[in-house]
Amino acid sequence: MKLPMRWLKWYMMLSKSWIEPQKSGILLIDKPAGFSSHDIIAISRRILKTKKIGHSGTLDPMATGLLILLIGRTATRRQKDFLKLSKIYSARLKLGAETDSWDADGKMLRQLPVPPLTQNQVDQAVESLTGTVHQPIPFFSAKRINGKHMYDLARQGAPLERRYSDVTVEWKEAVLAAPDEILFTVHCSCGTYVRALGYLLAEKLGCVGHLTALRRLEIGSYRVQNAFDGNLLKNTDTNDLYARVELL
Repeated sequence: MKLPMRWLKWYMMLSKSWIEPQKSGILLIDKPAGFSSHDIIAISRRILKTKKIGHSGTLDPMATGLLILLIGRTATRRQKDFLKLSKIYSARLKLGAETDSWDADGKMLRQLPVPPLTQNQVDQAVESLTGTVHQPIPFFSAKRINGKHMYDLARQGAPLERRYSDVTVEWKEAVLAAPDEILFTVHCSCGTYVRALGYLLAEKLGCVGHLTALRRLEIGSYRVQNAFDGNLLKNTDTNDLYARVELL
C-alpha cells in the first residue's frame, strides 16, 4: 500500500529527528592503542545515537592520544578549521629496522647495524629537520590517489610512486635514550606524518628505523589531559557522554 504524501513527509521528518544529536559541539577522546579512529567514531555514534560526527584528524591504530570528535551540524561545518590546527606528538623511534609502514604495525623490510651515536649527533640531525621539511608520504597512509587510499593500494601490491609534501616542524625534544632508541616530541603543522619524521631522522643518522610508540598530546589549544579515556567509552551511557560535549 502506498503511503499518503503527508505521512511520508512526517516519516522522513521523524527519521531525521532520530539521528540529530542532542547538542552540537566537540568531544575530546584519549584514543587507546589498537582502535582505529573510525572505531572510536562508530562507537560514539551508537552511544550518542547520531550519525552526525566528524573529526579533526585521525590517528593510526597503533597511536594513542587526543582525538577531537565534531558532534552535530554546527561542529562538523567547522571541520576544515579544526583540520588546519597544528599538533604536538611524542614518539619513540627504534633504530636498526625499517618496516613498510614506518611503525610497529608494519612488515619488516630491512635491518641495518646502528652506528655508535652521540646526543650531539642527534641534535645536529634534528636541527637539519627543523622548519620547513620536505617529508615523504608513507605508502600506508590515508592519502588518496585517484580517489583511493594509499594504504588500500599498498595492501593490494599496486606499484606506488613516492610522494612528498612540505610541512613545518619544531622539535621540542629529542633524546638518545638507548644506543638504538630515540624519544622525541614535535610541534608540527597539519599534514605531518610523524612516522615520516622518524624515517628521516634515522636516515640522517646513517641507519633505518621505525616508530614503536606515538601519542598525540595537543591539537591547537586542546590537550589530551582534558580528554575522556577511550577505554571507558563502551561502558558510557548516552547522557554521560553528551555531558562531556563542549558547545562551540
